[in-house]
Amino acid sequence: MSDSDTILSALADGVLSLTLNRPDKLNAFNEEMHLALRAGFERAHADADVRAVLLTGAGRGFCAGQDLGDRDPSKGVPDLGHTIETFYNPLLRLIRSLEKPVICAVNGVAAGAGANIAFACDITLAARSARFIQAFAKIGLVPDSGGTWSLPRLIGEARAKALALTAEPLGAETAADWGLIWRAVDDNTLMEEATALATRLAAGPTKGLGMTKRAIQAAATNSLDEQLDLERDLQREAGRSADYAEGVSAFLEKRKPEFKGQ
Repeated sequence: MSDSDTILSALADGVLSLTLNRPDKLNAFNEEMHLALRAGFERAHADADVRAVLLTGAGRGFCAGQDLGDRDPSKGVPDLGHTIETFYNPLLRLIRSLEKPVICAVNGVAAGAGANIAFACDITLAARSARFIQAFAKIGLVPDSGGTWSLPRLIGEARAKALALTAEPLGAETAADWGLIWRAVDDNTLMEEATALATRLAAGPTKGLGMTKRAIQAAATNSLDEQLDLERDLQREAGRSADYAEGVSAFLEKRKPEFKGQ
């Protein structure tokens, strides 16, 4: 695990909290923060004690995307494809492939890659004052961090194009109404609600939750027959898990289940 102070990391009650921590830069990514956040998600993959991840930002913003000072063309033409392949794409793949819930708490502006990383998480809550901005159009770039993949799937081509081409800010409540995020909540209760949700999911049947995530994500490209076969195969695996045995026992005995995530 990285010891960089650009990411604050804490594990409690099965929840690995990862906080983007460059508040003076609205938590814009530099290479150090990229590597530290990747290390956090790699830990989530490898550590059985981690049963959910909670991602948020320090200060008044969630994430302003890439720190453009690190990619200033006046200092030499940057290879932004290399930046994406080296930093953003591995992060998005780690988030999507983690078979544990990833909850995102958007505490302020989420711009560029910051917005698209939030959309890639499993359950995203945002403060009512938060804004999502596809800022790429303002500087002649293309949405990355999965933006051109997630936006049309979540809200349709017309709205996706409008957001990407105009770079107009989208409020949290509208984002929730459109289905981009799960819920908009009062600013002063965001972290309380996000932490409670992450803690509840971390105490759940992690193996089954992870397979549910895998199945829903696969549905975007599977045919109905392929999805039915996948459900069959995953249900067979889930039915052999210790968590399923515990869940049935607790139901029959009329008690609260004690899932171990296995």
